[in-house]
Amino acid sequence: MTRVAEETWRARVRGCLLGGAIGDALGGPVEFEDAQSILAKYPDGLRTFVAGGWPAGTITDDTQMTLFTVEGLIRASVRTDRGLGFTVAVVQHAYDRWLDTQNLPGPNGEQDGWLLGEQWLYARRAPGNTCLTALTQARKGAARIAQYGDQAVNDSKGCGGVMRVAPFGLLPEYFPAEWIFDSAATAAGYTHGHPTGKLASGALAAIICELCGGASIDDAISTATNLLTKHEGHEETSTALAFARHLAATAPPGPVTVERLGGGWIAEEALAIAVYAALVYPEPEQFLDALALSVTHSGDSDSTGAICGNILGALHGETALPAELVFTVEGRPVILQLADDFALEFSQGKRLHGDYGPHTAWTTRYPGW
Repeated sequence: MTRVAEETWRARVRGCLLGGAIGDALGGPVEFEDAQSILAKYPDGLRTFVAGGWPAGTITDDTQMTLFTVEGLIRASVRTDRGLGFTVAVVQHAYDRWLDTQNLPGPNGEQDGWLLGEQWLYARRAPGNTCLTALTQARKGAARIAQYGDQAVNDSKGCGGVMRVAPFGLLPEYFPAEWIFDSAATAAGYTHGHPTGKLASGALAAIICELCGGASIDDAISTATNLLTKHEGHEETSTALAFARHLAATAPPGPVTVERLGGGWIAEEALAIAVYAALVYPEPEQFLDALALSVTHSGDSDSTGAICGNILGALHGETALPAELVFTVEGRPVILQLADDFALEFSQGKRLHGDYGPHTAWTTRYPGW
């Protein structure tokens, strides 16, 4: 990358991760409310953090798992110093660490990397049963149950896979788009076994990848659709994306139109709602309009908000994010630290570990497994 391009990429890494957290925290409190009750309280749509079961600005399991995806990708890169190759299976170990945060009250003193030392991540924020069950089964390694590196044996296409894989799309340009698509699909498949649960995840990562490379939203969706068609079972996701594009071009924005795309509880619907909102409001100054549209409906508002925030953050970079939400979202320092560490690893990793030996402060922070 040139220096200017690298600066733009870094801003998009920060924008994608922080934008996803903002969308998640915005939609979380109304996840189980219907659109009519949301609009009764917020006639212009939900545009500010409100308290639900937790304080206003609180993130959910969507952002928690996304942060562990970031950590897993950094650690996958670190391990290449040992000649082991970059493998997506390292990300599954990151999800296993997330599982620890859901089962333990806090750090237990046997810290594996720095992220497990963050007490605030040990809060349970309505984690998906599919994620919990699949990761627990893999950990047990029982007969006929998926083990590390294997795909889940269930038939779930819930949105718990697609809502966490945006970081794959942030990888720099020497990772091909097709590899990013397939790897994100594989990472989703550690918990969600249905083809649509995987392919919708691959499509999101491909969209993020194209946006980081300078593509428009429309062109990024076209690239993702082309990659989708190479995979068996792509029809549900391809159809959902096509319908999102159609509605963005022909229907008035609002909850009625959003809900024509579904509730967002399953992978292709969550992706389609987020894409639809981003297409309707694609400009930097419309960031909050898009987020409000993506969460004001009778469905899985935190996941659709998170994915929409990922997409627009990758498109516009961090400076387009609504400052009043950036200021108060839970975990901002950690989110930005991970974003900056991600950018450091994938632009100057050899200066952090490779050229200076296998045992450095960086490899203590991010062990290569």
